[in-house]
Amino acid sequence: MTFLKALLLGDAQADRVVPPTGFTAQLTLFVSGAMAFLCVFALALSMASGRVADRWADELARAATLRINAPAAQKAAQTEAALKILQQTPGVASARALTAEEQAALLSPWFGSGLPVDSLPIPQLIEVIEDEAGYDATGLRLRLQAEVPGAVLDDHARWRRPLVDAALALRRLSVVSILLIGGAMAAMITLAANAALSANAQVIEVLRLVGAQDSYIAQAFVRRFTLRALAGGGAGMALGMIGVLLMPAASDEGGFLTGLGFQGVGWLLPLLIPLLGGAVAFVATTRAANKKLGELA
Repeated sequence: MTFLKALLLGDAQADRVVPPTGFTAQLTLFVSGAMAFLCVFALALSMASGRVADRWADELARAATLRINAPAAQKAAQTEAALKILQQTPGVASARALTAEEQAALLSPWFGSGLPVDSLPIPQLIEVIEDEAGYDATGLRLRLQAEVPGAVLDDHARWRRPLVDAALALRRLSVVSILLIGGAMAAMITLAANAALSANAQVIEVLRLVGAQDSYIAQAFVRRFTLRALAGGGAGMALGMIGVLLMPAASDEGGFLTGLGFQGVGWLLPLLIPLLGGAVAFVATTRAANKKLGELA
């Protein structure tokens, strides 16, 4: 409580040791603001990546595709037989054969619109949605192999896992970016504190001659740099949140490139960034001040 009071109120005489303006003040404000700004976007990307990973895992895990590879004369019969088997399979919530228009829409990105699906040997696709309990994929494949020779069940496992892994890797990368941002901020503030201490070496020597303790001198530097980091971090955080607000909202057309903002209580997390920036500045300045004062002794 005493330290918090000293940090907020300070000491008028001790504050004169640290220059209120100049290169070190501008550097501390700019670095803390820039790092907070970048941290907001890294945090937003981390949370969005987690949401995407969860959504892809849920959607792809519950969906499967049954492909009917059969001659045109047998395709309809095998499709009906496959649908009947799926309706009898425990764990399958729904199954339906895609229409020719839906299959043409799936192929249009590669072959363009107006594809004559009816005149081409395109397999019939059946969309399979499982319920919460799920179905026995191995048992279903064996029954389909015996009763519907042209049926191939694809549960999307081949490409579902890489997509989810990619989203989770992007989330981990965002977390690492936040840690690197914090480390870069600590390094820059340490340099600024060392520069301020060196520039005021003569003033520090005079303070020591009149009986000032190193802890008293260090407190002045720690307080000034911590408050500068808090101010710069608050400004950078505010600008970052405005930038996130201006980003496109989530949409199916935009896919992963939209909806990179915060949701719900997630909007409160950026408020912690200035506080964490102040804590980083406090630790970095304390270490720099103690080390530099020891060198100036």
